[in-house]
Amino acid sequence: MKKYLIALLLPAFLLASCERKHSKAERLTANYAEVTIPAPDLSGITDNGKEVLNLYRFAADEADAIYWQQSFGDKSAMEALKDPFEKLYAMINYGPWDRIDGKPFLEGYGERPAGAQFYPEDMTPEEFDALRDPAKDSPYTLIKRDGDGSLKVVWFHDAYSQHVEKMSNFLTAAADITIKESVRNYLLKMAEGLRTDNYYEAEKAWLEMTDSKMDLVIGPNETVDDNLYGKKASYGAYVLLKNLERTQKLAAVAERIQEYQKMLPGNPEYLSFVPVASSNIFSCDAIYYGGYTNAGFKVIAINFPYDARLQEEIGTRTILFDNIIREKFNRTVFPAGMLLFEGDDAAHLDASAFWWNIVFREVAKGLGVKETVSGKGTVADALGAEALTLEKAKSNVLGAYLCAAEVSAHRIDALIQKEDVLATFIANIIRSCRFGDADATGRANLLIYNYLLEQGAIGLKESGRYAVDYGKTEAAIASLGEKILKIQATGDADAAKALTSYYCVVSASLKTDIVLLEKERIPVDIRFKYER
Repeated sequence: MKKYLIALLLPAFLLASCERKHSKAERLTANYAEVTIPAPDLSGITDNGKEVLNLYRFAADEADAIYWQQSFGDKSAMEALKDPFEKLYAMINYGPWDRIDGKPFLEGYGERPAGAQFYPEDMTPEEFDALRDPAKDSPYTLIKRDGDGSLKVVWFHDAYSQHVEKMSNFLTAAADITIKESVRNYLLKMAEGLRTDNYYEAEKAWLEMTDSKMDLVIGPNETVDDNLYGKKASYGAYVLLKNLERTQKLAAVAERIQEYQKMLPGNPEYLSFVPVASSNIFSCDAIYYGGYTNAGFKVIAINFPYDARLQEEIGTRTILFDNIIREKFNRTVFPAGMLLFEGDDAAHLDASAFWWNIVFREVAKGLGVKETVSGKGTVADALGAEALTLEKAKSNVLGAYLCAAEVSAHRIDALIQKEDVLATFIANIIRSCRFGDADATGRANLLIYNYLLEQGAIGLKESGRYAVDYGKTEAAIASLGEKILKIQATGDADAAKALTSYYCVVSASLKTDIVLLEKERIPVDIRFKYER
């Protein structure tokens, strides 16, 4: 077997069931393997720096408090649950709705609102369309009912003023004691951004902050919870420590961003966007998550900002969470792959291939199409609620496409083969289909899986294990990437809905896989326990 960073051997997942009967909540909680995030190694960081790190965490807690309001409402209702496993599962999911299938796991709750807490539950599309305030489309506003029952727009900084002010004060305090001018500039700009819901200057300052070993990514960034219109952003935060040596090695990838854009499949007319050559890639260890970043499935890398103006002016930053990538592979991807594959396909499962897949997936987020060529504005505006699903699917398949091409051309400093890249990619997609169709991440995985199956890239053997056709896999990820890029470029909302309606389904073969993975107690994902 090729090298892999396996910390927990597969037999650990194949133990017989306990003698006592487990409650539903206890079984659900077992879907998330507990991972301890050790206290960070702060050698080489000044006392001032350590205090800055503490303030980062306090600010992240405020983002977490806001996210509870956005996702569910009053956190105390979940904290008051008597059953310890129900309470723990509610904390994992930030409310009574399971992030895997979107359904309530607690009695007394109906379906999760498609618009989370961003819109009134009884709001009709006609009411929203009739609302004349242009701020209704901002990612940073809520839609509320006024005293007379009519709709009104409320900015985040007003709706969550108490937490926003605390968060801003923590950042300002950190700015006062940091010894790095770039960090000070970023923190002050972000504090102002939080107070005004105008993040352009803050995100610009963040991109220009390249000389700090510590990082804080905070604010309303992802529209992961707005399944109604795909507009509203959820608050989250990451506190990070940079791996300087590995970051330096990734500079060669960052330098080729513009070349990667030209390598994408499809009509060149759709790929006129030119990513800025100054984009960079950081390798970090994540030491704290807050808000949407901590809800359900754990993010293992990011590519920010999403502001197309900044992407064109300065570029993007990709950040890899090395410690979390390692834990995901060890606890979910590798054991799942060992059950789903056999023979040569199983031998191609590789931790390094997984890491490089994630590198290029995040790079692909900053590539492709940003503005439609049909005059329909941004891709997000044109495709609405389907935009995020297609963007995530695009990033996954084109990331694998680029990674396989780079490995084949021997431009990656790793002892991996193209088949390692593709087998590990497929294993991760199949195991990620357990996320279900409740959100854009799960729907993107389903889209890719069903497309690969349809194209003959993967198929089931008599043994029930998957066989991978590597040639067809390469062709399939290229053709799916091309389809998505065309939909994004033309802003074809009908084509987007047709694609997701057809492919974003849990097929019979997937249901069998899910049962097998559950039977063998392979976790769906991970959850965190922090050491102080």
